[in-house]
Amino acid sequence: MTTTAQTTYPTLAPLALIPHALAVLWLGLMAGFFGTYSANVNLAMLQMDGPTYATVQSAFNRNVRHALFFGLFFGPPLWCALALVTAWRDHRALWWRLLALVGVAYLLGIVFFTQQVNLPLNHTTEAWNPQAPPADWAQVRDQWNAANLWRAWLSLGCFAAALGSLVARQAPPRAPS
Repeated sequence: MTTTAQTTYPTLAPLALIPHALAVLWLGLMAGFFGTYSANVNLAMLQMDGPTYATVQSAFNRNVRHALFFGLFFGPPLWCALALVTAWRDHRALWWRLLALVGVAYLLGIVFFTQQVNLPLNHTTEAWNPQAPPADWAQVRDQWNAANLWRAWLSLGCFAAALGSLVARQAPPRAPS
């Protein structure tokens, strides 16, 4: 027997997946961004002397402040929230709870962490005289690299979990045993 919702709105089911799919896509993009930065840019920056590092890192910090990056960076928890709100009737489902956990993990572990750790380190670096960085410049660089590596691993975990939640959402319901 079909339910009224399934009979009345069969064409809306795929539309309900759009925010969930966009959450997965945005999470994947951010995992790729943080991962690529950690695996490539940070390693290259280890080869630079203090003045070069100060100049290049400050340029990166300034040039990442644009609408596209902000949309990608802040998008995952918003897409997760939209997917959850539009599927509230499933709030007891495992996939729903997993996606909620992903949204909170990204919000706290990426957005809040960035505000508390990476941004203060960015401000520190940008305040340096590039021609005469402080004696502890390499320690600041290493702290920033470690913080970005944390974001890379967490965003990868969030992406994998969100992808798993999307797959679980599409799995046929199990027959009661």
